Amino acid sequence: MHDRPLPAPVAALRDAVSRALDGGPAVVPLPRTSSAPLPDDAALVVRTSGSTGTPREVALGAGALTASAHATHARLGGPGRWVLTLPATHVAGAQVVVRSVLAGTPLTAADPDARFTPDGLAGLLDPVLRAAGDEPVYLSLVPTQLHRLVAAADDGAPRGLRTLARCAGVLLGGAATPPRLLDRARDAGVAVVTTYGMSETAGGCVYDGVPLRGVRVRLTAPDGSGVGVVELAGPTLALGYVGDPAATAGAFPRDDDGTRWFRTSDLGAWSDGALRVLGRADDVVVTGGENVAPAPVEGLLGEVLGGEACVVGVPDPEWGQAVVAVVTHESATSPRGAGPEGAWEAVTGDELRRVRAAVADRLGPPSAPRRVYRAPALPLRGPGKVDRAGVAALVRQHEARG
Repeated sequence: MHDRPLPAPVAALRDAVSRALDGGPAVVPLPRTSSAPLPDDAALVVRTSGSTGTPREVALGAGALTASAHATHARLGGPGRWVLTLPATHVAGAQVVVRSVLAGTPLTAADPDARFTPDGLAGLLDPVLRAAGDEPVYLSLVPTQLHRLVAAADDGAPRGLRTLARCAGVLLGGAATPPRLLDRARDAGVAVVTTYGMSETAGGCVYDGVPLRGVRVRLTAPDGSGVGVVELAGPTLALGYVGDPAATAGAFPRDDDGTRWFRTSDLGAWSDGALRVLGRADDVVVTGGENVAPAPVEGLLGEVLGGEACVVGVPDPEWGQAVVAVVTHESATSPRGAGPEGAWEAVTGDELRRVRAAVADRLGPPSAPRRVYRAPALPLRGPGKVDRAGVAALVRQHEARG
């Protein structure tokens, strides 16, 4: 059986990645944002998602990309065939290409311009799984894609989810995954591995809460509950930000012994020996003098209401900020980033009281959202990443209209 021909842009990218890993010119999938020269040892340049302001160009060396790919294969059980369903302009998609090159296995990719659908994924995976035989097949998804697969199965179209369950490993990252969605996928037999990382760490470097080989994790300035800012070290770290030595020095501090760390903007805690990421430190909502981390609330709302949730703080004269949640309709199969401004419904009455009681009981009264809305979608700022500022703006617009 012949391997599916790669779309021309992906084939060109794979060739360029192969050359870059062998000492050739760096791969720059997106147009440059500055004229600053690239580091001599750069192999890949990707942009950050811009969650803390203007997106930066991150330079990654061949050593970091190689260390990440080999550690991923070691964790998954060995090299295999990779299927690309993410934009290769971002680090998660680019790393799928890197892993395929280093494994020396055929790469299969969706048309970069095609919309992701459950049936489309099944059609992409079926021939790969047949051709692979005993060779493992891997792919990376973001929670949005997994949500569509699960929603389609629940609506009577299980082909995509069933085909996904035949893969040896499914890396899931880019955003927090609602526990209910994760449980539903695993119950269907999908070998989901949650990943945590970013462009500055060559993509995911903590799988299912456990660091990959060579990666170190520490929490700085932990509070009384053990919550602190996540810092990462190891061979997968980026060279730095192109043309911005001050930002590089601030984000990549060194210990007295010379160990180089990447200081994330995320809060985390240890739970049963695994890292639990609680969300960005600057996403914390301060309400009535209490700090509320959105991620645990979002996970619980996914269990109680289904769908995907985003929790934000909006100005409030009494509380300073009020905790407000926007939750997508559980059965929605439209792209999460499409039409978030359409048809909002307020959760009211007994249902709102039930939701608030469930959150207060599990996470404490300050975490209970004062208002909850259902929406058809959540705005995005990158693959799988919710635009929190966009959600907060939509909340303010909706409430201003009364």
